[in-house]
Amino acid sequence: MEGRIFVHETPLMTALQHLLDIPDNEAGGAGNAGGEKQGPTRAYVRDARAMAATPADVKELPGAYAFVVDMPGLGSGDIKVQVEDERVLVISGERRREEKEDAKYLRMERRMGKLMRKFVLPENADMEKISAVCRDGVLTVSVEKLPPPEPKKPKTIQVQVA
Repeated sequence: MEGRIFVHETPLMTALQHLLDIPDNEAGGAGNAGGEKQGPTRAYVRDARAMAATPADVKELPGAYAFVVDMPGLGSGDIKVQVEDERVLVISGERRREEKEDAKYLRMERRMGKLMRKFVLPENADMEKISAVCRDGVLTVSVEKLPPPEPKKPKTIQVQVA
């Protein structure tokens, strides 16, 4: 049991430990040309954990979509809001532990590390009109809707009498 983090040997703990033991260069990365089945990379596992642990609300308003994400302890400079692959809204940030030489933690219950959420935006989202406001640790990203297309009018063809 050398180097094991978890004391209990349950199937879930064993699987989690296995994921933690995978180096990045052995887990399906670009440097692996062996063709054998590989597991997820550390970066993938870290991002998946961050997305599962970051609470968010999505609201549809008459003229926009609102994404409300808890980002406790982060300032506006620590938060990134990006659009990837033309339609994927990515909200991310990282909360780091305060390091002080003379302080020793007796208990750490507040979550540290990466915060992330990804949302696929609908077709009627206006990619040019996205705004973000962070107030009291809550980030609100607003994505305006495109105006609905005008209904097509039927084409009238004149009938000529021969």
